[in-house]
Amino acid sequence: MTTGAAGAPDAPSTGGLPQEDDTVLVRREGRAGRLTLNRPRALNALTHTMVSRIDAALTAWEGDPSVHTVVVDGAGERGLCAGGDIRAIHEDALTGGTASPAFWRDEYRLNARIARHEGPYVAFMDGIVMGGGVGVSAHGNVRIVTERSRVAMPETGIGLVPDVGGTYLLSRAPGELGTHLALTGAAVGAADAILCGLADHFVPSDRLPALAAELASTEVPVALGRHAAPPPGGELAADRAWIDTCYAADSVEEIVDRLFGCGHRAAKQTAETILTRSPTALKATLAALRGARALGTLEEVLDAEYRASCAALRTPDLVEGIRAQVIDKDRMPHWAPAELELVTDADVARFSAVPAGGDLGLARPEAVS
Repeated sequence: MTTGAAGAPDAPSTGGLPQEDDTVLVRREGRAGRLTLNRPRALNALTHTMVSRIDAALTAWEGDPSVHTVVVDGAGERGLCAGGDIRAIHEDALTGGTASPAFWRDEYRLNARIARHEGPYVAFMDGIVMGGGVGVSAHGNVRIVTERSRVAMPETGIGLVPDVGGTYLLSRAPGELGTHLALTGAAVGAADAILCGLADHFVPSDRLPALAAELASTEVPVALGRHAAPPPGGELAADRAWIDTCYAADSVEEIVDRLFGCGHRAAKQTAETILTRSPTALKATLAALRGARALGTLEEVLDAEYRASCAALRTPDLVEGIRAQVIDKDRMPHWAPAELELVTDADVARFSAVPAGGDLGLARPEAVS
């Protein structure tokens, strides 16, 4: 896609970092540090190694005054990143669930680090940007979408709660748009991503290579001024009335009832979509979103999401959801419990319990220094 491996100059400088792993291409181009997620056959799904590599690059560049801008993109033609490597999470859940918490610890710390990055952190959110892909892009301070962008947090479809700071971002979207996106897992285009606070600027995809080249020698606002444009029209603004009314309810059951009863065809279709998601994940997600609104910092929300992710690892729905969506691809998960009414308050409370291995602890002052 955009400016990935094929678009890199010959023998680019790695800025002093060893290139012992090629799942993230790390290089210097003039005043810019460049990071290209490089697993195109897996839609650049994040692994623990990739997270560590990005973190190491940011460490090196934050101490280098010659690096003025960080630019993140994805190799291939399909998207920036489809999320974490859920096949690995599936295997881990089946064999004891010890590797995933370690991955999430480092991934969420990276998400917080990106949000605190002092210089321009430019994310090319071209194509598919989901889950962990949102985590490495939407916490940046210069987030660029294109006419090909499809941005989503689809976790409820595999038995997870939106993570990587997703509940922080979605809880701060206008009205109840974030609740809509979190429960349905719906993907949005450029205009709606900007409306929801997940992106900042629209640049046509065919202009991204030129923009990336200019960022090697030009200040970000100047380069953006040459390439940014108004986005094509979105869809969510026209649906705000029924979205805000229906999703303001206090329970998932009531949200679904309001969607079915409000008289809008799109609302009815949305209710039908929600009912295909994991009932347990839906209720835990609504609780997480409401909780995130009351928390002051991204770090506090990431701490809560870590608890939720570790809890999900112990539920049957995570294994079953990944099986149905990714392993067998029959798209027919058998959730347990299968109905919203059978998910108890105790089931939801488990998603906020301290994991066996302890909390993430990002909100502690020493953890974010």
